[in-house]
Amino acid sequence: MSEQTTPVTANSANPGADSPASRPKLKILLAGPRGFCAGVDRAIRVVEEALRRYGAPVYVRHEIVHNRTVVEGLEEKGAIFVEELDEVPEDGHVVFSAHGVPKSVPAEAQRRNLLYLDATCPLVSKVHREAERHFAGGGPEQRHILMIGHAGHPEVVGTMGQLPPGAVTLINDAREAAEVQPKDVNRLAFITQTTLSVDDTAEIVDILRTRFPNIEGPRREDICYATTNRQMAVKELAAECDLVIVIGSPNSSNSQRLREVAERSLAKRALLVPKVSDMDWSELNGVKTLGMSAGASAPESLVQEMIEELSARYDVTIEERIVKEENINFRLPQPLADAV
Repeated sequence: MSEQTTPVTANSANPGADSPASRPKLKILLAGPRGFCAGVDRAIRVVEEALRRYGAPVYVRHEIVHNRTVVEGLEEKGAIFVEELDEVPEDGHVVFSAHGVPKSVPAEAQRRNLLYLDATCPLVSKVHREAERHFAGGGPEQRHILMIGHAGHPEVVGTMGQLPPGAVTLINDAREAAEVQPKDVNRLAFITQTTLSVDDTAEIVDILRTRFPNIEGPRREDICYATTNRQMAVKELAAECDLVIVIGSPNSSNSQRLREVAERSLAKRALLVPKVSDMDWSELNGVKTLGMSAGASAPESLVQEMIEELSARYDVTIEERIVKEENINFRLPQPLADAV
């Protein structure tokens, strides 16, 4: 499942460099868990197994996960990333990304006789089912749905696209929660994007529950375990750090939230860095204690590359702070599940 998170030690990195004694000291607090979650791991395996089973090319609608290193690695193996299905040739094989898609997308794939594989994270699919339950087929038991999420994010587009237009109202922030005016305040439900800030979402939910006491919520928390655990891990170490680096792509919602959590948890500064080559090393001037984490779509290899470069520049000591162990694994979708 997820990549191993055993950190590189200072002595194992760049053995030909000058002696540690001649370099400035740097303490690294390594957040755990970090990096790949089970949904991301599954989505990548879907593409890899499709390539093994069907051969290249396999088309992928949108980035399979929000990380360029992952996308480029799959491109090297024969995956072709497209924005829409009209870029996929007839009888092609296409994978839907981990973020989920509107119902219109598989319907179009079927119409065009495309063999499609759905890599939607099972925890996102759970939110889709909640939305359908609240909608209740548009009958007398229907509740209007307030979705807490970020406009334009693929997961939000996919979730809202499970239902007819007008069935869901998007709530981006606390202000919108305080101002929304539903037609029937007694027939409401809320769902959330899975990669939000736990604290921001709790504030919005409190506003909605105060304004609409009869609103129905998820049977279980929508924000996924990986988002929650990674934010908890960053909170635990942020206040001790002069700087926190989050490895992740700018378009990764969960990575951006980790950076925000670090700042709110009293880290002096926090940066989002896609990979080591993007690092502005002047940001480490005066830093004695550095916190590190990685978004759920960032491979552990990017963390280790950053540690190797830090160990070449500093006399590094590493302390890993693990707040929760993770052992979740999701099965591949049919027909791939039978192939492995």
